[in-house]
Amino acid sequence: MKQRLSAWAKAAIVRAIRTFAQTAIATIGVEAVIYNIDWLAVCSASLLASLLSLLTSLAGLPELKD
Repeated sequence: MKQRLSAWAKAAIVRAIRTFAQTAIATIGVEAVIYNIDWLAVCSASLLASLLSLLTSLAGLPELKD
């Protein structure tokens, strides 16, 4: 049970970090088009996406074999 929880936590955190990075890159790209990057907006959007990723991971992760 402990190994399974550890594997889930590792996979969920990796997924959340990737989601954070992808959202940050996309938001910076959009903000750069208007020549003014709002770093607060970039961080808040990225953090929200990471939180949603973690919540989605509660339903299950396809990376983990049952």
